[in-house]
Amino acid sequence: MPMDMELAEKFEDAVRRDGRYPPEAYEFLHRGLELATRMKHGAPPAGSTASLQRHVTGQELCDALRVLAIRQWGPLAREVLRRWNIHRTRDFGQMVYLMIDVGLMGKQDSDEISDFDDVYDFAVAFGGYEIPLDQVPLEGDAE
Repeated sequence: MPMDMELAEKFEDAVRRDGRYPPEAYEFLHRGLELATRMKHGAPPAGSTASLQRHVTGQELCDALRVLAIRQWGPLAREVLRRWNIHRTRDFGQMVYLMIDVGLMGKQDSDEISDFDDVYDFAVAFGGYEIPLDQVPLEGDAE
């Protein structure tokens, strides 16, 4: 079995065993990592894999994930993340560290899971969009 297939199976098994976050959440995390790398280091030369080797901090990754979520889902961003069991920036860190444990990501000696703690509050970062559904009259309700 090729090494990348073995690593992919190991990752899928780890995600399944862990059970906290679905595979789609990890795909989103990967896109956020690419965005964070571009935001910090610029676009890599065409055909280069240099972006995969450039370090970003936990805060930089969380910031990029916020931008990506709002860009991708707008007012539904917080709800999509909630459905993936992502309620705070520490959840992004938990996902990153699972990928580190499996060997899909690396870390520097200075990196800590706590780098992901309270980077921002989800209600503030994704707020302003919530509609209190209990206050929205439904068809047939008395006004």
